[in-house]
Amino acid sequence: MKNISCFFVLQLLLFVVGNGQQKTTTKTSKTNHPAWIMQGNIYEVNVRQYTPEGTFNAFAKHLNRLKNMGVQTLWFMPLNPISKVDRKGTLGSYYAVSDYTSINPEFGTLRDWKQLVKTIHTKGMKVIIDWVPNHTGGDHHWLKEQPDFFVKDANGNAAVAADWADTRQLDYKNPVMQDSMIACMKYWLSKTGIDGFRCDVAWNVPGSFWSKCIGQLKQINPAIFMLAEGDRPYLSRNGFDAVYPWDMFHMMIKVAAGERPAFALDSVRTYDDTAFAAKEIQMYFTSNHDENSWNKADYGVFPGASHAPFAVFTQTMVNSVPLIYSGQEEPVLKPLEFFEKDPISFNKFQRAAFYKTLLNLRKINPALAADASFKKINAGDDKSLYAFTREKNGNKVLVILNLTATQQAVTVTDKKLWGKPYNVFMGNTEILNGRQWMIEPWGYVVYTYTKK
Repeated sequence: MKNISCFFVLQLLLFVVGNGQQKTTTKTSKTNHPAWIMQGNIYEVNVRQYTPEGTFNAFAKHLNRLKNMGVQTLWFMPLNPISKVDRKGTLGSYYAVSDYTSINPEFGTLRDWKQLVKTIHTKGMKVIIDWVPNHTGGDHHWLKEQPDFFVKDANGNAAVAADWADTRQLDYKNPVMQDSMIACMKYWLSKTGIDGFRCDVAWNVPGSFWSKCIGQLKQINPAIFMLAEGDRPYLSRNGFDAVYPWDMFHMMIKVAAGERPAFALDSVRTYDDTAFAAKEIQMYFTSNHDENSWNKADYGVFPGASHAPFAVFTQTMVNSVPLIYSGQEEPVLKPLEFFEKDPISFNKFQRAAFYKTLLNLRKINPALAADASFKKINAGDDKSLYAFTREKNGNKVLVILNLTATQQAVTVTDKKLWGKPYNVFMGNTEILNGRQWMIEPWGYVVYTYTKK
């Protein structure tokens, strides 16, 4: 049983109890998010498609551009080797992992990765990596070395996870498997100095595991950021800093399509206020790798000019951290292939200045921090307009969005908002005094108020 002993040696070296029984079960505080994420942002990196080479070294050439745009945290899609058994397409799915502690040779070497992390940190940016804890690929070495790590199907074979034929479902009733998973996550923290994880299909992994896992990871680095793919409150209660706002995202799509009025967004926000504790964070987005490749986001669900007000919404909402997906600054107006090579053509960067304005505003203005206050305001027809203020420590931001394809009349009646606020996109102050003015179809305006 040579391979089993290797697992326990790894666990011992990384402070995991070798008998499979974890002693640390302390829950992380629901409100103790790393300070650096509160006014931060996330940019998802699809290494395979980012450059013609599809390597870490080639991506590194974009770092200065992304830094200048205001990107703070880089989320890298899975770095691990991809299984060949039941592989989909030529290159396979990033989420069919064959080895949790190795680098996909398609991207480069471990040395290349460590150098990239070092360079990113030198530029004052953060790094999180995509982690796939729910399942492995069809030829992960655990399938031979540790067959009891997997759920069995009716024939006694490792079961396929959900309907993903290239994967195998891990069994979280097995404590040794849990310990081994934690050990692998510790490897990346200790060996490469990353700043956290985005956890794939986190919603199908037990909360008791996440509580134990995140508690141990934070013993290595208390300031790591943990992002769960899932929208269930139990994920936040068991240590995750941020979850997905699926209900809000789908409502945004309905509003953009004219199927629901602008004020329908409030129904989701009200639910979230009830379901989640006051300081829980959600990662708002108009696109990500799944939504782009399979559901035409953002170019299809927020087509043309409609993208802009919803992007502003994701960048300015309460209890949120915003996400930008690879190529949205170009913008990429097609689905990126998932199992084949399909590099992004960067040349115009038509949205880069737009995103830079939003990302830098969030960075410098505490009123857009995840925990800043939120107040809905009336600025006109609430079936078409969505307006609100954010405020913290005397800093205030006013956001007015036209979520329709028709021109709308705007009147700010709250006298506390009158005066000469600064229009961040126009670069000048404007007089707000109760006068009526018109906002263009899919229009947006963001005002800041000087701290008194």
